[in-house]
Amino acid sequence: MSIAATRQQEFNAVKLAKRLRRQVGQAVADFQMIEDGDRIMVCLSGGKDSYTLLQLLRQLQAKAPVAFELHAVHLDQKQPGYDAQTLPRYLESVGMPYTILEQDTYSVVRRVVPEGRTMCSLCSRLRRGNLYDHAAAQGYTKIALGHHRDDIVETLFLNLFHQAKLKAMPPKLRSDDGRNVVIRPLAYCREDNIADYAQLQNFPIMPCNLCGSQENLQRKAIKAMLADWERRFPGRVENVFRAIGDVSPSQLADRNLFDFASLGGRGTARTVVTDWLRGEPAGAETETVAG
Repeated sequence: MSIAATRQQEFNAVKLAKRLRRQVGQAVADFQMIEDGDRIMVCLSGGKDSYTLLQLLRQLQAKAPVAFELHAVHLDQKQPGYDAQTLPRYLESVGMPYTILEQDTYSVVRRVVPEGRTMCSLCSRLRRGNLYDHAAAQGYTKIALGHHRDDIVETLFLNLFHQAKLKAMPPKLRSDDGRNVVIRPLAYCREDNIADYAQLQNFPIMPCNLCGSQENLQRKAIKAMLADWERRFPGRVENVFRAIGDVSPSQLADRNLFDFASLGGRGTARTVVTDWLRGEPAGAETETVAG
């Protein structure tokens, strides 16, 4: 490689790192993800996303005007071929405090999921449950996950196509049990940028061997659809992501989200027979509405 090409490669690497740091910082600011005194549990799977998350949060921590702690936590799920030394060796080399949890979810998934079915969903739920329990027990104020922009958009279409629900992954949320606050600092980052960054940083990636790196087939189909869109219509995926943050409730049809019933009402209550609207026998049901 020529000197000019090497310099160009180095320039691009620096530019990429700056872009990702800026995007993480913007997401943290926009959603108030980190506060002074936070104790943040960074979930480290051993994949490109979580390594990138941890490194960028550490860089942010070094320059932040507020003080917060970071602690890496990894769940050893007792998968065949698992290398128990890879993560500790890396984390110790960079001076990062960590905890390795051990839980044989592998046997549970193998026992419960029928042969030939994808295991990702159950595996993910079991892993999340163990991590959330640990966070609550140790008093962490936030849990940081490595989901990125493309994960969020894929989840939107998975829910839309397969669950008839218009929802995705929020950059910040309180868990269903109310015990933990979850943050996704990579929410503004593209997956391909993260992959390039992880390769440049030479992170010791640990593949998932639970089912031969089996990928959820529905998510795989969505990923292929989005890749095709991006190839043919550059910027479309980014537009979809931006739309998630610019919602107009009155332009949808969720009656729990917007009060359509009182829209245009004249302030007096009246009883409307609704059975005829549904093709039902007269007198079947009435409802009171404003109008």
